[in-house]
Amino acid sequence: MVTTMKPCEHLSVCVLLVLCMAAGSVRSGNVLVWYTEGSHWINLKPVLEMLVDRGHKVTVLLPNTSLYMSTSEPSRYRYEPFNISLTMDSFDEHLQGFLHFAIYETTHMSYLQIFTKLIEQITINIELQLQYLDGLLKSPSVMAKLQEARYDVLLADPIYVGSELVAEMLDIPLVFTLRFTAAHIMERLCGQLPAPPSFVPGPLIKLTDRMSFTERLSNFLFYASQDLLATFFWKNVDEYYTEYRGKPTSLCEMMGRVDIWLIRTYWDFEFPRPFIPNFKFVGGIHCRPAKPLPQEIEEFVQSSGEDGIVVFTLGAMIKNVTMERANVIASALAQVLWRYCGEKPETLGANTRIYNWIPQNDLLGHPKTKAFITHGGTNGIYEAIYHGVPMLGIPMFADQPDNMVHMEAKGAARVLHFNTMRSLDLLDALQAIINEPSYKESVMRLSSIHHDRPLSPLHEAVFWIEFTMRNKGARHLRVQAHNLTWYQYHCLDVLLLLLAIVLLLVLLLVKSCGFCVRRCCRRTRNMEKKSKAE
Repeated sequence: MVTTMKPCEHLSVCVLLVLCMAAGSVRSGNVLVWYTEGSHWINLKPVLEMLVDRGHKVTVLLPNTSLYMSTSEPSRYRYEPFNISLTMDSFDEHLQGFLHFAIYETTHMSYLQIFTKLIEQITINIELQLQYLDGLLKSPSVMAKLQEARYDVLLADPIYVGSELVAEMLDIPLVFTLRFTAAHIMERLCGQLPAPPSFVPGPLIKLTDRMSFTERLSNFLFYASQDLLATFFWKNVDEYYTEYRGKPTSLCEMMGRVDIWLIRTYWDFEFPRPFIPNFKFVGGIHCRPAKPLPQEIEEFVQSSGEDGIVVFTLGAMIKNVTMERANVIASALAQVLWRYCGEKPETLGANTRIYNWIPQNDLLGHPKTKAFITHGGTNGIYEAIYHGVPMLGIPMFADQPDNMVHMEAKGAARVLHFNTMRSLDLLDALQAIINEPSYKESVMRLSSIHHDRPLSPLHEAVFWIEFTMRNKGARHLRVQAHNLTWYQYHCLDVLLLLLAIVLLLVLLLVKSCGFCVRRCCRRTRNMEKKSKAE
């Protein structure tokens, strides 16, 4: 039976549909984006593009000293430039010095030497961050523009401090987007994210969630030591904030006011762990279906026949690979596209192509790609998971060793040490990755988990940014732990009271027993005296 709708009913349905669509959208917002760097910027750009697509105005703070961020880059968002006293040469010198230390020097240094050097590098890094913050906060013209723009939200990667201070000054909500901080310090101490050291391994310690007693001891001590170091390193930032605001202020206190934390991992990568409502795991934001390759690269890929190709990159920041290491790598490769900056290795084979840049995502999505040799950056790992490509990890620095531990534990990768591997080690590991089915099966399982989500990570990230704008923040998702002291959080006051009650009861019991014993003894003596008298 066919039914027809009356005009008024048709109008009601249309109104209902419009209201449903409006409920899932947000008015055109004004988004301010904190400056960042390197792969952090690469990961952030798709979010900005989608915000623009959805009608929002996006303004990115841009320092004059930056490796990746540039006004010459075509974009649909606006830049707000500011100047800092640091030159590009000084920044690059510091960066290359750190990379050389992290990649080459640590192999020949004692733990004490590594620790001392690391303290020095972190101290310099914090000084640089405060120089960036100076350039912004001490520019009356820039700050006046930010005040006049009336932004709805500030989106920031806490790789550079200061966003929490500016968000408070502008009286706008703050959304963080990050991979992690050392030992989850900011997440645990400032965001109140639970991280029991018994089964949540600290980043950089290269442990899984299945720890022996010795590993749990190491993890516990790692957390404790990092907390102490954070107190030491954050002192300069705390003093800066206190001086600027004119009252005692700490970095962690300010970070505790963050509305939403967007964590750039997901349960295809992470080990299961507890989390709270304003922490959202959105790993794989930048991943997308593969596009056709440039003709030259496509011809080389097709020339591999049934054997397929291997994609190899150590990341855009690694430009100082020694010729000895480059030759070791080149000797083992076959039918490989290698992203490499430097002098051409002497042992490079005819079936290996070197490029300053490669369309990595599109290559990983090509049906002829058999394996991915990677430094272990989170962006590259997620592209491999997205397309289901097994990995051979050669981690270099920062989070990369820990990232590859996750992939190895999940059966999707093997790991080699950059400074000690031989050509034969690389060749054997690569053949195992390609020929043993378990690696492909494991990464395809992770890929299935990655894709089996109610929203894509990019749409979810944008949803929570818009959610924060719609609701003028997300304070209702912040746990009450932010308002507790450390002893209240750990219920030490409650335990102290219970202990006092137990001690009081024990004391009363002892006193009562003593009183009863003395009374019995007195009665016995009286009876004895009476007996003798009779």
